[in-house]
Amino acid sequence: MRILLFTGKGGVGKSTVAAATAVLAADAGQRTLVLSTDAAHSLADAFGVSVGHDPEQVGPGLFVHQVDAQRRFEQSWAEIQGYLLRVLEVAGVDPVAAEELTVIPGAEEVLALLELRLHVLSEEWDTVVVDCAPTAETLRLLALPEALGWYMSRVFPVERRIVRALKPVLTRAAGVPMPEDDVFAAVERLHAELDQVRGLLTGPDAGVRLVLTPEQVVLAEARRSYTTLSLFGYRVDGVVANRVFPTNDADPWRAAWVSAQSTVLDEVEQSFAEVPVWRSEYRRSEPVGIEALRELGRTMYDGADPVAVRRTTEPLRITRGSDGAVLRLRLPFVFSRCPRAWPGSVWPVPAWTGASCR
Repeated sequence: MRILLFTGKGGVGKSTVAAATAVLAADAGQRTLVLSTDAAHSLADAFGVSVGHDPEQVGPGLFVHQVDAQRRFEQSWAEIQGYLLRVLEVAGVDPVAAEELTVIPGAEEVLALLELRLHVLSEEWDTVVVDCAPTAETLRLLALPEALGWYMSRVFPVERRIVRALKPVLTRAAGVPMPEDDVFAAVERLHAELDQVRGLLTGPDAGVRLVLTPEQVVLAEARRSYTTLSLFGYRVDGVVANRVFPTNDADPWRAAWVSAQSTVLDEVEQSFAEVPVWRSEYRRSEPVGIEALRELGRTMYDGADPVAVRRTTEPLRITRGSDGAVLRLRLPFVFSRCPRAWPGSVWPVPAWTGASCR
């Protein structure tokens, strides 16, 4: 199964680009699902249709799913929320306020990832296209399984043993109920599911595509995103430069934009030289509906397979030997100051060249 995640700075058109990619995948005979993890769902608007909270067919072999976060929340968070509500009740918190306090920030995006996991495990789809939240939220979301894994492996087992052994004493001393085993089990289950999501999204058949517009501020964020995604083991396998002004018949105002964008596009090509860079011209009207999205996708990919797997260098690799383990990180745009990289001096070395200090 092919999994493609689209992200980028807010307002660059990532939902439209994701939708156009999904249309082409379905046209090629792939049973395709396009899923949104963004709380501000825009997919239905891009297709110009109304969709519910289950996958709905919008074209031959093409389905759209905007996740019902409330339903997934009740399924995955019920035991944990129930315990938190009991604690807040003992503390005298108003029930309505307590209900709001037990909804964790960013829960919608997390639960959308769990929904993605179910779709992948169902083996019902050939291609899953994910319209992610803007870059900052996506990076925090994709870093969550690893951050939670540290807590689960080092702190959680100790806490569980302590609570199990000293529960009556702790309850009396703290004045609040201690969590039951079902609460711990729910946390373990949530961690296991998120860890499985991370495994799916860092696998060889998954890739992240960065969507940007030809502007210096947007390009700077795309570069940082490339570095951070690589740090957490996610493969970036393409970049889409969206809303590029056409060069023909440009009036003076538009000619100035064309010139400015041309400079930035040269930097985009240099910055992302190791992955394909596709371009999408600014159109006369919004690409809404399947036909408009299909035309956008065809001009953007220009005959290339939009879901082809590109075997890029693994961004994070651990090799073990008799003398220990070696961690290799491929971090684009990060430079290390390494005295051994150039004899007798300290020389900045691009992290992706393979030079290292030992």
